[in-house]
Amino acid sequence: MWFAGVVIEAQRRTIALVEFLIDKTKLLDRLKGQLNARQQKALLRMFREGPEGFRGGLSAGKYSSITGASPATTTRDLADLVAKGALVREGERRYARYHLAVPVRPVPHVTLNERGNLAEL
Repeated sequence: MWFAGVVIEAQRRTIALVEFLIDKTKLLDRLKGQLNARQQKALLRMFREGPEGFRGGLSAGKYSSITGASPATTTRDLADLVAKGALVREGERRYARYHLAVPVRPVPHVTLNERGNLAEL
């Protein structure tokens, strides 16, 4: 039974990853020709981290270090990415964090319960 649970969980993780890649492609296709090189570089870097993007979100400082942009340019670029629907902003001012505007599909962990049947956590 344990092996079956591992296989089911692996299948669900694979499906979630494929759906993430489809969402990524749709977003990048929708924004094709609308992004500058810095914005594209930052988005691709976030997508490389997987469905959750950066742990804790993308800060202006991280954006600046990825792209080499000045603080003013960073602010403009991030506001533009939010306006275009590529990122979602959480927080204000120096605590603002940005996350990818793609759905995160959590995959429940599959285990065996006390009777030996598969259960989800």
